[in-house]
Amino acid sequence: MIVVINGSTHEVADGMTVAQAVHTLTSATTGVAVAVNDEVVTRSTWETTALRDRDRVEVLTAVQGG
Repeated sequence: MIVVINGSTHEVADGMTVAQAVHTLTSATTGVAVAVNDEVVTRSTWETTALRDRDRVEVLTAVQGG
């Protein structure tokens, strides 16, 4: 299936979860937020939230700096 992650099109396996999508982009374990089709997905549901064809996923990571 095709999903758009952070503006880039990716072909992924059917049933890919939000958690799997996050792990393809970052190894960060904290400071990460995800939205699917403009709806925030809580971290507690990442493992059980399956992506669907043509979903738009935004993965945001917090950075420190000054």
